[in-house]
Amino acid sequence: MARLAINGGTPAARDLFKLIPAWPTYSEKEKKALIEVLESRKWCRIYPGSRAELFETAFAEYHHAKHGIAVANGTVALELALKAVGVKQGDKVIVPAVTFIASASAATELGAIPIFADVDPETGNISPASVREIVEREDGVKAVVAVHYGGNPVNFDELKPFLSRRGIKLIEDCAHAHGSEWRGRRVGAIGDMGGFSFQESKSLTAGEGGIVLTDNDEYANKARLIHNIGRVVGRPGYEHYILSSNYRMTEFQAALLLSKLDEFKEQVEKKHRNGEYLAGLLRKIGGVEPQKMEEGVTKRGYYYFVFRYDEEEFGGVPKERFIEALRAEGVPADVGYGMPLYKQKAFSREAFLEVMPPGTEYPGYDQMYLPGAEEFTRREVTMLHYILLAEREALDLVAAAIEKIKENAHELAR
Repeated sequence: MARLAINGGTPAARDLFKLIPAWPTYSEKEKKALIEVLESRKWCRIYPGSRAELFETAFAEYHHAKHGIAVANGTVALELALKAVGVKQGDKVIVPAVTFIASASAATELGAIPIFADVDPETGNISPASVREIVEREDGVKAVVAVHYGGNPVNFDELKPFLSRRGIKLIEDCAHAHGSEWRGRRVGAIGDMGGFSFQESKSLTAGEGGIVLTDNDEYANKARLIHNIGRVVGRPGYEHYILSSNYRMTEFQAALLLSKLDEFKEQVEKKHRNGEYLAGLLRKIGGVEPQKMEEGVTKRGYYYFVFRYDEEEFGGVPKERFIEALRAEGVPADVGYGMPLYKQKAFSREAFLEVMPPGTEYPGYDQMYLPGAEEFTRREVTMLHYILLAEREALDLVAAAIEKIKENAHELAR
């Protein structure tokens, strides 16, 4: 039996990083696009026909959406979406308990109150049953932020009709889900609005940046006005129709995104195929069950490849020790966000009330325990999406490293 690398043996996946493309990827095409913006001296999107406008159109079309509004980052994309659908101070916004903090802090930036819903422990996505329970219990729920966790779309069939009947807006957090599809339609405008991030680690990136998508003309017009300091593109520069902030994307970001768009579309297809291949390998090993896909998913645009670790099948080895051993074998594994959001210090009584309007009642985050969220984070192991851009030889190495650890789990138990 081969000795584990953590104990001095040869790593099973020692050549893995030679097979995975460096991220972010770039070529002469991206360099040329940036130089063109530099030399144009038009670095801001305030001009009609800007690169930002071109990107908005192209990305919205790819995601089967009528409108796109490009913004500075993914966090403000969610803030803009919430503002556009009418969320105001004191309103309640349901957010999954397992997600990046921006899914919730976008609401607090508006003075709205995040209410944490449980997640399905097999998918990591917001639980429709938990959403229903909160809506029936709480007054003042204005919107739900539904995160497509790891690129796995939420169950629209259960969420959307229920929320529509009650006039509650559905905001898709698509930071993980570039290119993902639900029943043949790409995410982003299936709900009322959707927000994407183009931060450095994302599937399509300009370092930072974001976009809001929608099919609703009213929301789109409102979002365009809000994102441009209350101004209308093409109108005189100092006509302001509302009081607002500046959410605009730069021309450098837009140029990068436009130059990468064709490559990105090809990468979505490859990651979907390779994700299914790797999931099949892991199922054969046992104890490392791939994240369950919702039944309506027809394409997975990965951010995380997620699997659920069963320490009992690995001789009682704790997840943290397993990840340590997997990294030693050469596989870049991690724990996702590590904990439910209600356990973050930012949601302690003192920290929360410090940033909220006077008179806000503390929702009792410090007393929360949501069983699905607790189980999911206890078992979750992640790998970032670009591992799926390698050829299958690399994915075979990932599976071999996990299998090696399972066969030699007694070394870790000692």
